[in-house]
Amino acid sequence: MKKVLIVDDEQHLRTLLRFNLEKAGYSVDEATDGQEALDKVSEQAFDFILLDLMMPILDGIEVCKRLRRDKCLVPIIMLTAKDDEVDKIIGLELGADDYMTKPFSPREVLARMKAILRRTNSSQYKYEHEQKRLYLGEIDVDIDMRKVCVKDKKVKLTPKEFDILVYMLTHQGKVITRERLIDMIWQSDYVGETRMVDMHVANLREKIEQDPKNPVYIHTVRGVGYQCEERHEPFI
Repeated sequence: MKKVLIVDDEQHLRTLLRFNLEKAGYSVDEATDGQEALDKVSEQAFDFILLDLMMPILDGIEVCKRLRRDKCLVPIIMLTAKDDEVDKIIGLELGADDYMTKPFSPREVLARMKAILRRTNSSQYKYEHEQKRLYLGEIDVDIDMRKVCVKDKKVKLTPKEFDILVYMLTHQGKVITRERLIDMIWQSDYVGETRMVDMHVANLREKIEQDPKNPVYIHTVRGVGYQCEERHEPFI
């Protein structure tokens, strides 16, 4: 039985999530603030964390930051009452696997958890190619070490950014739709927000492109998705 930690200072939300999670067959524990969450993670193993953004003592962003800094790879969905793109980007940048804006349906929470767990349980992420190393221009990717270098300088990517980059590199020259990326990276069977993909790609460009507004490696195909190839001439 998989164990989920719900971290939120709102009792009614914890109760609602616990009821639906237990009904779906999960074991559930709760924390009312960020410090309690860190203490519980240090004492016991969890398979999933539902983490509220705004909490007393330590907020969700700080909790996520500390967990990832300590190499805790437990999947995390950030829960936020603020429809603020900056907060979402920060959470994803720190390593959260997904985010949901309150109010949300418990059924959607379960669907997103199922999709993320399916990916992580299938040996994290299975690439369609068996290369151990990928190259594009000045980008060097070591798949086994999950290490990325640009101009021989190590670049720190979040798990999702790394998976997107590898998928794009193994499909160079092909136009990849946002829906395809959701399906392959998030392995989701629900219709998610394609904006989530755009946010991850934007973050990735900031790290691998010399000029993110005029990318050389990952190009936007308007109305469709993205294409990965090195271009030295303007892309029209």
